[in-house]
Amino acid sequence: MNAGRRDNDQPLLSVRNLAVTFQLRGQHAAKAVDDVSFDIRAGQHVGLVGESGSGKSVTSLAIMGLLPRRGVRVSGEVMFDGTNLLSKSRGEMSALRGRDISMVFQDPMTSLNPVIPIGIQVAEIIQRHFNASKSAALERTEELLARVGIPDPRRRLGEYPHQLSGGMRQRVLIAMALACEPRLLIADEPTTALDVTIQAQVLEVLKKLVADTDAALLMITHDLGIVAGLCDTVNVMYAGRVVESATRERLFAQPQHPYTGGLLESIPKLDSPRGAPLRPIPGSPTQVLPWSEGCAFAPRCGNRTEECTARTPDLDPAGDRHLRCFNPLSRTAAEARR
Repeated sequence: MNAGRRDNDQPLLSVRNLAVTFQLRGQHAAKAVDDVSFDIRAGQHVGLVGESGSGKSVTSLAIMGLLPRRGVRVSGEVMFDGTNLLSKSRGEMSALRGRDISMVFQDPMTSLNPVIPIGIQVAEIIQRHFNASKSAALERTEELLARVGIPDPRRRLGEYPHQLSGGMRQRVLIAMALACEPRLLIADEPTTALDVTIQAQVLEVLKKLVADTDAALLMITHDLGIVAGLCDTVNVMYAGRVVESATRERLFAQPQHPYTGGLLESIPKLDSPRGAPLRPIPGSPTQVLPWSEGCAFAPRCGNRTEECTARTPDLDPAGDRHLRCFNPLSRTAAEARR
């Protein structure tokens, strides 16, 4: 349905110095996203990874223009196909969402209207953006439900969200997001609360449909297993900032930031000895140092030095990646071998 794909050498989405600050009356300002930059090209799959509270979802909501206007300050640039989305009005963003940029939310039970049949919920997107008749939109909806692997799609058109399983509801959200074949798809934890078998099925459906439409994909997740099988490039976020960015192969083969290493170490491995304990990251995401004073990860980092709490590290090129760290894992390993 969409005409004219952008040259793959030019970013379809270019986020530059994005910052989101929440300011409630009588309370201190809280910066949820701080100086975040990354690019996504047509057909590329990019991951945004981090623990809860790292700023991943707020980043996606800022891109989509879904943050409330009151009490929230958004700055920086979000360039989509050469236009800054942050400068668009509510009406302009409403026309763009669904057609050119779509989002799969993490909780289908709160994203779907419980009192409207799913067929109507998907069809209204098609009617809104393509001025299609109700019958034509429902016919297209039936095709979409079949494409995402929902059995007996004609019967499902009249069913309500509570009549579907969690995996089926997530497939409906994917169908809604891809109804207009958008050029950019943002998936925010699309497999939350699903068992591993259904997770794999949903991700396979998502991967195939994105490939069929040549859409760019921004996958937001805390699960590095999802990233390993889906993304080309990975951006690791901590306390609102990107701390490491690299290709999937480089990141998994040799993580450099201690936080990235901690995320990978906390994942169970099939080749580990039986009964071997997991190695969680010490502390909690609430134990952070303000970026203005040093490295936010320093209170939880085993590699920290005095420099980490005295200066703020920049996101600098480091060989095959970008890294925000004074004492990367490679340096620690090299010193240990001496």
